Amino acid sequence: MKRCCIGVLAHVDAGKTTLSEALLYRTGCLRRLGRVDHGDAFLDTAPLERERGITIFSKQAVLPLGETELTLLDTPGHVDFSAEMERTLRVLDCAILVISGTDGVQGHTRTLWRLLEQYGVPTFVFINKMDLPGADRAGLLAGLKRRLGDGCTDFGAEGAALLENVAVCDEAALERYLEAGTLSDGEVAGLVGARKLFPCYFGSALRLEGVDALLEGLERYGPRPDYPPEFGARVYKISRDAQGGRLTHLKVTGGRLRVKDLLTNRRADLGEEQIWEEKADQIRIYSGERYRAVEEVPAGTVCAVTGLSRTYPGEGLGWERAPEPPALEPVLTYQVLLPPGCDPHTALLKLRELQEEDPQLHIVWNEPLREIHIQLMGEVQLEVLRVLIAQRFGLEVGFSAGSIVYRETIAAPVEGVGHFEPLRHYAEVHLLLEPGPRGSGLQFFSSCGEDMLDRNWQRLILTHLAERSHPGVLTGSPVT
Repeated sequence: MKRCCIGVLAHVDAGKTTLSEALLYRTGCLRRLGRVDHGDAFLDTAPLERERGITIFSKQAVLPLGETELTLLDTPGHVDFSAEMERTLRVLDCAILVISGTDGVQGHTRTLWRLLEQYGVPTFVFINKMDLPGADRAGLLAGLKRRLGDGCTDFGAEGAALLENVAVCDEAALERYLEAGTLSDGEVAGLVGARKLFPCYFGSALRLEGVDALLEGLERYGPRPDYPPEFGARVYKISRDAQGGRLTHLKVTGGRLRVKDLLTNRRADLGEEQIWEEKADQIRIYSGERYRAVEEVPAGTVCAVTGLSRTYPGEGLGWERAPEPPALEPVLTYQVLLPPGCDPHTALLKLRELQEEDPQLHIVWNEPLREIHIQLMGEVQLEVLRVLIAQRFGLEVGFSAGSIVYRETIAAPVEGVGHFEPLRHYAEVHLLLEPGPRGSGLQFFSSCGEDMLDRNWQRLILTHLAERSHPGVLTGSPVT
């Protein structure tokens, strides 16, 4: 059986979770349709989500589609939780981008499109709410082509008209079409996989209109990845179950994963103190809140693993390489105001648990001021975090007025020197700091020969440089 992992993405209120419900219902996974406004959506399982009517945490569901097993990942649509959405992009085989038929392409839709392009994710487009007044099919399609790309093609057409529109997306496909007068499903799927073609389906998820056509399109033209025999996995999420147990959500990208397998992050660029080896105690396949425990899973499977204590979102295991830094970063920083009598170090340990689940929180202990600072995307995330901390840790925290997260950089090369005198030893390290291309972040290298300084010491220096942020000289903001 082939396996395919599909993410559902959208600007908030486009009907993303409603479409997920419709897909589950039409494939026989649900007996009745849940609704976001009724607070009974299958994939919005957290009380906070049902109360607010928005998706905050990414969720998984497994559904059958012909000869393929689909894993559906429903992601947050609100911009404040876009870091959670971005983490799922690393494990997707393709995506469904949901667009509101009454609003068209919105600001966050463009951000999602750029991220899908950056991560190279083949994309289907579902234009929702076409049953509402003001939804103009021709105008929407023109807007998609103008703002997202000429590859956006209406798959509501049939026969020669559809194939002609598909063929013009690629010169080689157009030549084959002109010669043979047709294109095979495999050729169309190849264009989708190469991100030259973006099938567009119009409908209403709430009324189940256009949902069957979308499912048929996914079955005929969706990617069916081939995986290597060597074990690999990509972690995309850390969470806690109802008993507080730590769950590592990952996609197996090669070989097989079995219960009690020894997993490790061992790579050539890591020092020995950073390497861990732990056993996979249990493997769970989730659908909404429920899960089933299995003994082993093949490549292509998205699952949750217990027994791993040092994994983090984005991490690659086995043959998978180290993760690229995320494209989206928090823009606001707040001081966490603790209740009277609360020990800040105890509170910091508890908050670190949340940072495991969302590394973008960047929780920092400011030693001189004895303050805890946290970075967030906006006011909605702030309110949700306040409730989450109260529910999980029993702490009624407040937050200071937010300020912008600033960065500093350098304009010209400069040499820095540090000396260290631990336990009657002496060491001196020279660093040459040079400006890099915009957006490249911090990168660390050594030009010191191993005959001058042993590789282990060099690796230790590079490791410690990468472990922390480095304050600049203008405002004390992190250097980039």
